[in-house]
Amino acid sequence: MCGINGIYGLEGIADPKAVVSEMNRCLAHRGPDAEGVFQKGNVAVGHRRLSIINTLEDGNQPFHSGDGQLSIVFNGELYNYIEIKAQLKDDYAFKTKTDTEVILAAYQKWGKNCLSKFNGMFAFALYDHQKEELVLVRDRLGIKPLYLAQIGDQLIFSSEIRALLASGLVPRKLNQDALVDYLRYQTVQGPFTLVEGVQLMPAGTMVTLSDNEMKTEVYWDLAANSSGKAQGQNTKEIQSEIREKLARSVELRMRADVPFGAFLSGGIDSSAIVGLMAEVSDNPVSTFSVTFDESEFSEARYAEIVAKKFNTKHHDIKLDVNDFRNMIPDALSAMDHPSGDGPNTYVVSKVTKASGITMALSGLGGDELFGGYAIFKQAATLLDYKWAGSFPKFMRKAGGNLLQTLKPSVATEKMTGILSEDYLDLEHAYPWSRLVLSDNWVSDITGRKVLPPNSVKEHLLKALEFGKAGFNLPYLSKVSLAEMDTYMQHVLLRDSDQMSMAHALEVRVPFLDHELVEYVIGIPDPIKHPHTPKKLLVDALGDLLPSEIVHRPKMGFTLPWAIWMKEDLRSFCEEKLTNLGQREVFNNDAIQRLWSHFLNGTKHISYSRIWHLVVLENWMEEHGIQ
Repeated sequence: MCGINGIYGLEGIADPKAVVSEMNRCLAHRGPDAEGVFQKGNVAVGHRRLSIINTLEDGNQPFHSGDGQLSIVFNGELYNYIEIKAQLKDDYAFKTKTDTEVILAAYQKWGKNCLSKFNGMFAFALYDHQKEELVLVRDRLGIKPLYLAQIGDQLIFSSEIRALLASGLVPRKLNQDALVDYLRYQTVQGPFTLVEGVQLMPAGTMVTLSDNEMKTEVYWDLAANSSGKAQGQNTKEIQSEIREKLARSVELRMRADVPFGAFLSGGIDSSAIVGLMAEVSDNPVSTFSVTFDESEFSEARYAEIVAKKFNTKHHDIKLDVNDFRNMIPDALSAMDHPSGDGPNTYVVSKVTKASGITMALSGLGGDELFGGYAIFKQAATLLDYKWAGSFPKFMRKAGGNLLQTLKPSVATEKMTGILSEDYLDLEHAYPWSRLVLSDNWVSDITGRKVLPPNSVKEHLLKALEFGKAGFNLPYLSKVSLAEMDTYMQHVLLRDSDQMSMAHALEVRVPFLDHELVEYVIGIPDPIKHPHTPKKLLVDALGDLLPSEIVHRPKMGFTLPWAIWMKEDLRSFCEEKLTNLGQREVFNNDAIQRLWSHFLNGTKHISYSRIWHLVVLENWMEEHGIQ
């Protein structure tokens, strides 16, 4: 796990190495072990290294092939590098034990087709000296980020936006259409970001740059690569296949030359990862839980049950809620791109790294893949009530308004929105599930009467339309696709990357092994239906998990944000909201009205509808965004 930077097109830049060195400096937190800069022809690249596989100096980057034809800067891990290296032993004279060198050897042997052989999380820039061609690649599921900015004839790239800004080549200007997206969803759906001219390279894509061409190719797409194998299997065979693929994924992700462990909340997903780690580990697995004295927030009991069952070396890191609250300013400063979430991951990563761990496995992705969120049951219910779509839209909307009047809440507000849609299908209903601020509030806050189209709806209408691979997916897999393409990629994975790397901690996510994902996404609905929490996953694991974990209530990492914002964090929030309201593109009266509703306990104004505004202003101040 590392940080990469670079510029393609050096005309007009007096000292490209100095610019890339400054970009590297901004990524020092991602790679404290080594740094390097390389310039050749029209390209300059930089690297900050966090050593995980092969900690020797011969693994430092930029890394060059033995014949000097290829150079690379690489962020992430290639988990199956041992297997690929065995295939290449007669074609390439390996000099190191790094996975980085395996990428170069594979590229020399198979060209761009090597990507189909890679199992990992990665973002890399590979320069072919002979062709004078730069190739940028991002992993299939978007676990590792790569941001791009095209300024005239120059393309600048980096693992983080802050490094692009530090280059001095990218204007610090707010993207106002992306702002609308952020207000709606507490994040910005890719490829756009809150900085005008900066884009997040889409997952599963490859960009090739030469003197006269910039070509973007999709080398992997989830819907198009859905496996149909499960269609011909019975339930027991499917469960066995899931267990086998997940166990293999966990085993691959335990390859490291540094101390590692696992996050353990005591939920189904993290407990499954720890249990499978214990099965293949020769030594007790190190597990980490952040727990609280306040029983309503603490998952300590469940984590202890799992730790005892699998005889882990457990670290129960107890925090007072005040300890957590006091870390919030540092967590906000660590945000490379703002999000309404994130401090939770910051705290867990901080204490895990402080315990001497450099890499940790996480249960992220289990909910999206196996139907762990409420949206999966709600979507299934939507099918049962599809007949309601036969009523005229005005009647459905009136019914929703009546419901909201009788029982005002966030849930009824969203239901009213769904009933007001043209169609009662997934493409129109799902975007309401993750909505934070309604368009009425967004219009008031920005003063814009006409807003850009809803990005989540636009994405789903395109991904699930007739003739596209997504159209033929099982219905619950369409929900998984929606979750993984939007909320998971642009909130969970982005937060996981920036908050863990703030402490130079690598986080690996076994549930997002592409072979497992391709298989599960093709499983028929009757087998996948979550009659009980993640039933298919639980049944596939057999007796691995204790019954107390399987039947426990879902808590998540819940903290008293609303109380903090009304008490200890009140002055901080008010300062940020006031500053935000003074900016030209915001309506201060609307912001203060929203804040007042929250303080007065208005039922449909939860803390999350305020907090992401506080985070936004803090981020704009930190990065000088105008």
